[in-house]
Amino acid sequence: MIKHRQQRGLTLIGLVLWGIILVFIALLAMKLIPAYTEYFTIQKILRDIGNDPNLKSMSNGEIRDKFSKRAMVDNINTIKATDLEIGRDGGQTVVSAEYQFQTPLIGNVSLLVDFSASSDGGGASN
Repeated sequence: MIKHRQQRGLTLIGLVLWGIILVFIALLAMKLIPAYTEYFTIQKILRDIGNDPNLKSMSNGEIRDKFSKRAMVDNINTIKATDLEIGRDGGQTVVSAEYQFQTPLIGNVSLLVDFSASSDGGGASN
């Protein structure tokens, strides 16, 4: 007696569904990667400002000016120097910024990501 093995493989419907899933994942990546690269750039700028040995003697205006110059060079448009929060506590100065990045996804559906960057480490929250 000969036993027939069932055919295995991907049907046309399965192929289309996998294609839709892959296109959706690629679309998400194309929309979110710029937001995260900009966040990491902002985080680097704030860390560099936080590591400046003259930070304690700088005024808030000088700190904002320093951020503004770096943001212009790195093409940061999401936040401005006026959005920075500068805290001085016991001889330590912490520069931080919280902002949202919103980008349209499909039709009237948008992606919204909350970011929190700081000169003392901080982190992204989404």
